[in-house]
Amino acid sequence: MNWDGLTVGYALSGSHCTLEEIMPQIQRFIDAGANVIPIVSNTLLTIDTRFGTAEKWRSELTRITGNEIISTIVQAEPLGPSKKIDVLTIAPCTGNTTSRLANAITDSAVLMAAKSQMRNSRPIVIAISTNDGLGLNAANIAKLLVTKNIYFVPFGQDDPINKPNSLVARMDLIMDACESALQGQQLQPMLIERH
Repeated sequence: MNWDGLTVGYALSGSHCTLEEIMPQIQRFIDAGANVIPIVSNTLLTIDTRFGTAEKWRSELTRITGNEIISTIVQAEPLGPSKKIDVLTIAPCTGNTTSRLANAITDSAVLMAAKSQMRNSRPIVIAISTNDGLGLNAANIAKLLVTKNIYFVPFGQDDPINKPNSLVARMDLIMDACESALQGQQLQPMLIERH
């Protein structure tokens, strides 16, 4: 697919353990010619973890994309009227973000960007990363599975013995899932072995 002239909204929520895996996926979009707009949750913006400091991830996002990070609802709101984003991916998408999206709660830049895409009937691609995907969050994932213009990066259980409710997407399939979503299709198979 030719990504020249397309704008990808790349939203990241607080699954810090997947960020090392995510950065090369953002680079793939850049290498393919896309303009990538980074959008982050407050968690990613402010919390240091054993997986890296907030400053490290902010610097990395700015360096890779060459764009300023959108980190507030006020900054994200104009994405709707401007119709700037062709496809929005939320990767990683935590259980917290999944549940809020499924229940129409717009209390972060990531969720405002998603609301903007929904308003414009444009695709959203979710790469879930949640320890509760087969727990209470299963209902929220199910709601999103049947929501128009929402697509999933193929996902599966990452540790069925020690964390039987945990689901994680195959992050290396984000670009493929976005290509399919731009054609109005869900990348298949959606449920995969991940562990």
